Amino acid sequence: MIFQALIDLVVLLHFSFILFAIFGGLLALRWRCVLWIHAPAALWAALIEFGGWLCPLTPLENWLRAASGRAGYPGGFIEHYVVPIVYPPGLTRELQVVLGVLVIIVNVVVYLLVWRRRLRASMRR
Repeated sequence: MIFQALIDLVVLLHFSFILFAIFGGLLALRWRCVLWIHAPAALWAALIEFGGWLCPLTPLENWLRAASGRAGYPGGFIEHYVVPIVYPPGLTRELQVVLGVLVIIVNVVVYLLVWRRRLRASMRR
């Protein structure tokens, strides 16, 4: 039971990191200090995709699954809904590169909006 809770926690953390890497720049529209956390996270996510590397959370999750004696994804909300998003079927090297490019594009657009908003605010002063 403890292993299942840890597995769920790791998968949820993994999913949350992915969402933050893609959309976390939007938080910077409200709180500029988020940029200091988000920029490295987005860069790391893009590098993982471009390099075809594994996120360190993946081996941790696999180790927890092996330690719990589980091989598959039996029932449960996280495993049923979150896992297929984090580990989509048919994930190819080309798709990983596309995902990396999308992370960069989304975040460049968001950072341009943040920069534009900051520029406007400094002009008003």
